[in-house]
Amino acid sequence: MKALHSVSDLVAAGLMTPEAGEAVRTVADRYAVALTPYLRETLAGRTDPQDPLYAQYVPSPAEAYSTPEEREDPIGDGARSPVKGIVHRYPDRVLLKPLHACAVYCRFCFRREMVGPGGEALTADELDAALAYIRDHQEVWEVVITGGDPLLLSPRRLRGIVQALSAMPHVGIVRLHSRIPAADPERVTPELLEALTAPDLATWVAVHINHADELTPPVRAALARLVEAGIPLVGQTVLLKGINDSHAALEALFRGLVRNRVKPYYLHHPDLAAGTSHFRPTLAEGQALVTGLRGKLSGLCQPTYVLDIPGGHGKAPAAAAWIEEQGGDRYRVTDFTGRVHDYRG
Repeated sequence: MKALHSVSDLVAAGLMTPEAGEAVRTVADRYAVALTPYLRETLAGRTDPQDPLYAQYVPSPAEAYSTPEEREDPIGDGARSPVKGIVHRYPDRVLLKPLHACAVYCRFCFRREMVGPGGEALTADELDAALAYIRDHQEVWEVVITGGDPLLLSPRRLRGIVQALSAMPHVGIVRLHSRIPAADPERVTPELLEALTAPDLATWVAVHINHADELTPPVRAALARLVEAGIPLVGQTVLLKGINDSHAALEALFRGLVRNRVKPYYLHHPDLAAGTSHFRPTLAEGQALVTGLRGKLSGLCQPTYVLDIPGGHGKAPAAAAWIEEQGGDRYRVTDFTGRVHDYRG
């Protein structure tokens, strides 16, 4: 079964009617489309535009509309990029972006203006310059490899990057952010796993999963292969209107992740990427959802709800406050049932 890379492919595979395909052609001309063979098979028979998997990957006419506050670079990567392929936003960590291609293209992606088939990859010289930047900045303790999807790189190229970072004594952590385990699980091979680790370097993988329906047997098996190779996993989820914006959906997802040895790490409020307003709940709605999970779910199942501040200013915790200062040493503290208690200390 072949991957799908165009509206015509989606129509031919029975995932869209010809009429629906015509309605999204201008969207697909601007924002990349791709479904792996695994997702093509998984989505067979799931052609409802409101389906929580279908809506994540198949283009919608709503993407043609942008709001005034949306922007091409919603989290300000460009403003924090001292060297091509590097984003240095926080003192002790950098992003390393070796490529701008993905195995699949999520319809809500915050880098949707920058990624696509044949997406620009760093040349050998550019990669050397990016690694030299990390080598020269002794304050960098953690390198987050993202893109694009770094697990789309060949094991040989991944090994070279990981080994180069391992040779830098000040780098202790490499974290790879990937959709591959959920979108192309067979790509998680022994060769890939071997490429991800190196002496004196702790490798973590952040897997992007948004709905419990994504935790199919092949995906669970891929996650198990990563864990059993000694690689700890954290989960990244985007809060998406109509897909997971309910207590039931988030409970099922976070419990499912923990059962598969993935610690929920971040629940992202959707970024202000062009053409994605139909995916964005309000901050107040997100805060209410997160508040409702407190006390119902184990702490292991609780991610941090975050908002990436537009302009490159980093993430801010976005959950509603549980403690309110009253002056002096007096506070009002809300418990998980909503009752308020006085506290002094």
